[in-house]
Amino acid sequence: MFISYSDCFNVIILYYMDFNLKEYLSPKNLQKDLASGLVVFLVALPLCLGIALASGAPLFAGIITGIIGGIVVGAVSGSQLSVSGPAAGLTVIVFSAIASLGNYQVFLLAVLLAGAMQILLSIVKAGTIANYFPSSVIEGMLAAIGIILIIKQLPHAVGYDGDFDKYATFTDEEGGHVFLGISHALGHFNMGAALISLVAIAILIFLPRIKKLSFIPAPLLVVISGIALAKLFAGTPLMIGSDKLVNIPEVANLGAFFNLFQMPDFSAIGQKQVWITAATIAVVASLESLLCLEACDKMDPIKRVSPTNRELFAQGTGNIVSALVGGLPMTSVIVRSSANINSGARTKMSAIFHGILLLLSILLIPFVINSIPLSCLAAILLLTGYKLAKISLFRKMWKNGRDQFIPFVVTVVAVVFSDLLTGVTIGMMVGIFYILRTNLRNPYFYTITPNGDKKVITITLSQEVSFLNKAAIQYTLTHLPEGVAVVIDGSQSRYIDIDVLEILHNFKENAASKNIDVQLVNIKEYYVVPKLDSLIVSPQKS
Repeated sequence: MFISYSDCFNVIILYYMDFNLKEYLSPKNLQKDLASGLVVFLVALPLCLGIALASGAPLFAGIITGIIGGIVVGAVSGSQLSVSGPAAGLTVIVFSAIASLGNYQVFLLAVLLAGAMQILLSIVKAGTIANYFPSSVIEGMLAAIGIILIIKQLPHAVGYDGDFDKYATFTDEEGGHVFLGISHALGHFNMGAALISLVAIAILIFLPRIKKLSFIPAPLLVVISGIALAKLFAGTPLMIGSDKLVNIPEVANLGAFFNLFQMPDFSAIGQKQVWITAATIAVVASLESLLCLEACDKMDPIKRVSPTNRELFAQGTGNIVSALVGGLPMTSVIVRSSANINSGARTKMSAIFHGILLLLSILLIPFVINSIPLSCLAAILLLTGYKLAKISLFRKMWKNGRDQFIPFVVTVVAVVFSDLLTGVTIGMMVGIFYILRTNLRNPYFYTITPNGDKKVITITLSQEVSFLNKAAIQYTLTHLPEGVAVVIDGSQSRYIDIDVLEILHNFKENAASKNIDVQLVNIKEYYVVPKLDSLIVSPQKS
């Protein structure tokens, strides 16, 4: 009897879905989940279109990604409240990747490989990966993405939908500097589109502040106002052309819908750039999803804890399915997730329902979607970019001290002036430098007490003294004054690195040449790295 790969995959899917239908379909939960799913759908529809626009991808791909993020990832994920879909944090990667790979089908292959990498990360239990990235670097990456979003959406906001993309860089390699591009766009703007953007920005800023109207999703009102103004401007000097409206294919039935799907180009599997793009998407998408998952758990009224490795599996599954039908890479998204939680969602059925509504919208009302001005989508993305790179974030990082602010700013500048992977790598190097710098300062506690004619210097070593502390300890021992008594106390240490032990013993042997008395207290000849289970303290029996 043979078992196919598809059978194995189906077994894994069923295991990870682990549906508790009694809980999900209970009237009490279902009522709140359906209402929340409707709100999330209204928020997600313009965001799916806007992010596809910012990514330089077909607008249809944005909605497809939202559908899969809701239905597939929603079903497989262990999180009850997070909502997945195309993410603003991936727009820079997607835009650059489509341009560098030269073909959308080749890019889809990179997305599929990224999904496979995420599943592999879940298998090797890499769900804690986000804990190993300095928060200053992650904040810097998101702020840089916000700045790039603003730069790229300004032309669309003023109605210039021409060849600005060749200017969307701070280098001259593609024929233009970004500031020249913005100047060019401002010289060819459409007054009607610019007014729609201004109205949209005003709604996004002021509607949430009006308590009586705060229940209305601001992006929904932006879309409604944009469609209404576009109709109102028809036949006037403010008229905006059809080229400045959303343009997705209109389908008559499910068969025509399925015919719109695009498949990855598997012939490009040997291209190095495909694998680099896939690895970049896998790492960034996994980080963003895990960070969003942590935020959702904190906002959850019931304080449930979502399994991180299962989330990586769910995101990987979603990206594979998305790539197979022509969609974009996805992550768990904080905007949709927070809207879901604030609307009273109880289970993952709200995310699944929002995905179903996205599917129905593209099947039943594509003519309404095609009436949305691109400028109002750009306005939504401008505010999204500002939220990622708001001035208060820079102030907060400044107040956190130089160890946080410098890696943050370096990451922002590096990402904006190069690319995401290079920028984050540079930021990581600076962040790790400051982590090591801080770590080197904390290997021991240092006290000086008088004892007759001699001073007694007591050096109490920390619980963990690693190789990273070697330089600081070596420096301290080398610069001790002559004629003192030194007590090096290892009573609190569970582990001392072999290189540090060598320094301590060598110092004791040679200290007499500087008239220094040395006493080593509770320092072993050799230490074994403590096992994880030995760190767990069992309760004592009474």
